[in-house]
Amino acid sequence: MHDSPIIKLGGLNIDLSAVLMLLVTCVVVFVLCRLAVRNLSVENPSKLQNFMEWVVEFVQGVVASAMDLKKGKAYISLGLTLILFIFVANLLGLPFSIITDLPENFEVFGQPILATLGLEHGHYAHVLWWKSPTADISVTAGLAIVVFVLMNYLGLKLNRKHYLKHYIEPFPIFLPLNIIENLAKPIALAIRLYANIFAGEVLITVILKTGFWGIPFMAAWQGFSIFIGALQAFIFTILTMVYISQTTIHEEH
Repeated sequence: MHDSPIIKLGGLNIDLSAVLMLLVTCVVVFVLCRLAVRNLSVENPSKLQNFMEWVVEFVQGVVASAMDLKKGKAYISLGLTLILFIFVANLLGLPFSIITDLPENFEVFGQPILATLGLEHGHYAHVLWWKSPTADISVTAGLAIVVFVLMNYLGLKLNRKHYLKHYIEPFPIFLPLNIIENLAKPIALAIRLYANIFAGEVLITVILKTGFWGIPFMAAWQGFSIFIGALQAFIFTILTMVYISQTTIHEEH
C-alpha cells in the first residue's frame, strides 16, 4: 500500500489527496451538468441531455419508492446531487492512479508531508495522489454525517411530535435501543460505501502486481467496478431517502 499526502494544519491531519479528489469530483459533476443543460431542446435533444433526463427520472423513481412523491419532490435535487457525486467519486480511481516518490521532509504549503518525516537520506516515500475519494473513510463519513444531521433536522422541523415520540415506541424502555438505531444509520452508510470502494482499489493494486497475466482480470474487474460504483451510489441515495421519509412523514396505522 502507498502512503497518503497528509499534512498537519491547525492541529488536524489533512489528507491532500482527499481534498484534491473532492475538488476534481465537484468539477467533473459540474461540467457534466452544464454540458447536459447547454442548448436544451425538445425536438432535437442531445445524447447528454437525454442521459441527464433519464438520471432525473431515475432519481424521481428512487424518491417515489421511499415516500409520497408530493412530499418528496423537495428532495429530488438532493438525491440527484448525491447519486451523481458518489457515482463520479467511485469511478475516479479506476482508470489510473498518480504516485510520486517524495524525499525526506518534503513540504507542501510550507508543511511537511508526514510520510516523509524521519526518512533516511536517499530513501523515498511512495505517495498516492489520485484515487477514488470514496475510498477514504473520512470522505464517506462526512457524507453520512451530512445525511444524519439533515434527516434529524427535518424530523424535528416537519414532524416534531411523532419524531420525538418514536424514540419511546413501542415502550419507553426501548429508548436506548432507538437511540442506538438512529446513531447506527450514518455509521452503516459510511462503512458500506468506503469498504466497497476501498476493497475494489486494493484488488486493482493486487492485479497490477501480477503484470502481463493480470490484463484480462483487470479488464473484467474494471467493468465490474463500474457496476459496483453505480450500485453503491444508488444504495446510498435510496437509504438517504428512506431515512428522511422515516423522520419526516408520519403514517396513521
